[in-house]
Amino acid sequence: MSSAPVEVEFDSGGSSCAGLLYRPAAEVAPLVVLGHGLGCVKEMRLTAYAERFADAGFAALAFDYRYFGASGGEPRQLLDIESQLGDWAAALRFARMLDGVDHDRIAIWGSSFGGGHVLEAAARDTRVAAVIAQCPFTSGPASVRALGVRSGARVTFRALRDLVGRRPVPVALAGPPGSAALMTAPDVVDGYFRLVPPDFPFRNEVAARIGLRIPWYRPGRRLRALECPALVAVCDRDSVAPPGATLRAARAGATAEVKRYPVGHFDIYVGDAFERAVADQIDFLRRHLS
Repeated sequence: MSSAPVEVEFDSGGSSCAGLLYRPAAEVAPLVVLGHGLGCVKEMRLTAYAERFADAGFAALAFDYRYFGASGGEPRQLLDIESQLGDWAAALRFARMLDGVDHDRIAIWGSSFGGGHVLEAAARDTRVAAVIAQCPFTSGPASVRALGVRSGARVTFRALRDLVGRRPVPVALAGPPGSAALMTAPDVVDGYFRLVPPDFPFRNEVAARIGLRIPWYRPGRRLRALECPALVAVCDRDSVAPPGATLRAARAGATAEVKRYPVGHFDIYVGDAFERAVADQIDFLRRHLS
């Protein structure tokens, strides 16, 4: 069994990123770095995966992006793609300085928006030993189509106001169909908030400017460039990160292995779907980090 996690922090772009470090019983072990999705923090089931990985013999580092959760940075709730990719690079630098970690066997794990980030991060950092992308955001255009015209127009209006205003203009992360939110499918509100622990001080908003960047972000293309093994976990009923775009991207990746689950975007974090997915991911890590 693993020991209790230890709170750690590392610098990224002059701000601190907060993390939880899980250690297995082994003196030296491979490590998995875990980052979450759109506006999420590590307490939203990220730690459940880290605990399972540590129990299976892998060290695990789950972290919050700058401007979110326990991490530093101002303004709060600023979701910026390049900043978050910088956080991934900083997390890898930190991991490679840790004692008790095999620095040649470090994998990265991301889910949803973070599932897209890990594809980009691994393409930039060829020392990454393996990648797990769970229900990954792979195509901005596909996700914008899933959002719908009405919600897309409302998000764009707020994003333009955000760019020209003195203070950040917020937009909701999860909302009902047709609302001004970044995710508005019928299963989003219940699914997203099911990940938030009771009484946890979670803010369902980010600076709206990200709405102008999402359509142009296509990290799925980076699967073609990956040299390390990649596990792509696809939710067949995904209403947020359309599975068709992800499957097309995975077919172009020479090192990509696909696992499919007959569930929605948020179902994979809990219950039987979680058990199946985390078992497949541990098997993948054992095969490629042993």
